[in-house]
Amino acid sequence: MATKAVTDASFDADVLKSDKPVLVDFWADWCGPCKMIAPALEEISEELADKVIIAKVDIMENTDVSAQFGVQSIPLMILFKDGQPVAQKLGAAPKSQLKGWLESVL
Repeated sequence: MATKAVTDASFDADVLKSDKPVLVDFWADWCGPCKMIAPALEEISEELADKVIIAKVDIMENTDVSAQFGVQSIPLMILFKDGQPVAQKLGAAPKSQLKGWLESVL
């Protein structure tokens, strides 16, 4: 399953009301580190499809959600379980580190 684009309008249904944990990647098109981790997140979304949904929120187009969660630096990944943020990771990292972190907090 590929990563899922989420908007201000769909955030409640796609993330907060999801029956699976959702990792939300807050990113922007102009962010180099965001672009660096994007392929790794796509691969992880396939590898862990049965355990987690990986969603992407473009902070430039979805300012309400970004403000709601106090996004000031990107890339910022927040893991939501049962509608609540339970873990977060700031900054780019190699795929192995991203996947290891995600598996440790799932």
